[in-house]
Amino acid sequence: MHIQIIQVGKTKNNFIREAEQAYLERLEGFAKVETVTIRESHINESANKQLRSKAVEDEGKAILEALPKQSYLIALDERGKSLDSLEFAQLIKKIRDFEGGRITFIIGGPFGLSDHVKSKADLLLSFSSFTFTHEMIRMLLLEQLFRASTILGNKTYHY
Repeated sequence: MHIQIIQVGKTKNNFIREAEQAYLERLEGFAKVETVTIRESHINESANKQLRSKAVEDEGKAILEALPKQSYLIALDERGKSLDSLEFAQLIKKIRDFEGGRITFIIGGPFGLSDHVKSKADLLLSFSSFTFTHEMIRMLLLEQLFRASTILGNKTYHY
């Protein structure tokens, strides 16, 4: 199984970066995981709506250019479909067994994903009705991928 994660911006928080690395190491026995980092637009929260929208569109163009030709595309979006861990594991199994074994997860930046990127996705997936930072969701995605891998491998999860 090959998992690609396209993310906007580098992880800056050390504790999140360390957690990401720990989960990437745990996933090594289950899947090949590749991370592609798109350059983040450097605008701040106080920027007007038009500037934020342009940043999302610019990041979206870069994401679209980075998308592989053959992969099941899952965009993480707060308005997407919610799954529990068992349902997520079954989705991974279905993609592994029937969709070619390649999954690409797309994680936007601080202002989200462009509508064009979302329209290309095979699935919009929400991790929660809570809002998380784009850095935190990376760590949560890796944790859930590891959890799904242990579920599918009939392994216990004790971390």
